Amino acid sequence: MARKKISTTVYITPEQNEQLKLLHQRTKVPVAVYIREGIDLVLEQHKHELPGQLTLDAGAKR
Repeated sequence: MARKKISTTVYITPEQNEQLKLLHQRTKVPVAVYIREGIDLVLEQHKHELPGQLTLDAGAKR
């Protein structure tokens, strides 16, 4: 089952738009999927800056 998605507005450059359209034409993958994948990559890259739950072994190293 697909997860609920929230609508938002982002502004991209004309070059980014053109590249995404070309990618969509060649792969038939919706542009929104690529944008969500890009967001996931950024969140993964910066996950150390986000609040999170400590693992059980992280508390033992004090």
